[in-house]
Amino acid sequence: METERILLRPWQESDAETLFKYASDPDVGPRAGWPPHQSVEESLEIIRTVFSAEGMWAVIWKETGQPIGCVGYLPAPASNLKIAEDQAEIGYWIARPYWGKGICTEALRMVIDYCFNEKGFIVLWGDYFPSNPASGRVMEKCGFVDTGKETLCPNLEVGSDRPVRVMKLERL
Repeated sequence: METERILLRPWQESDAETLFKYASDPDVGPRAGWPPHQSVEESLEIIRTVFSAEGMWAVIWKETGQPIGCVGYLPAPASNLKIAEDQAEIGYWIARPYWGKGICTEALRMVIDYCFNEKGFIVLWGDYFPSNPASGRVMEKCGFVDTGKETLCPNLEVGSDRPVRVMKLERL
């Protein structure tokens, strides 16, 4: 899956150093519910365990060929939300130098298309911390609507005690 600027591909172990470069930024992970990475070894372990799951992709900046973020979906059993089997939760993060450039929106649109047209999900869910409104705007640009609900996500490593706003996108 690709656009003019980015492509989505599975994470590779060789991405660990670049992942650490961006995921160690203290302003990136906590906005998405995870702590900053402490070492290249930790980033490698995340690639092997978390990012190797089905439905997770590295966001590759074509100009450099390097990963600059992550985007994907969580099926119902892995979701932070209580959702049905024919639904999924989306998630994403992007490295700080690439904030505000529409990259997350591009990446999320590709994942939405994949989830609806390849996986057959009928509803996609997303959530974000109110302190990170840019994440909510990404979902809005992709057609998600605010449900008006907030919930806690006890599975998050960072922010499990802070409410998230819940967004929803139904297949047309």
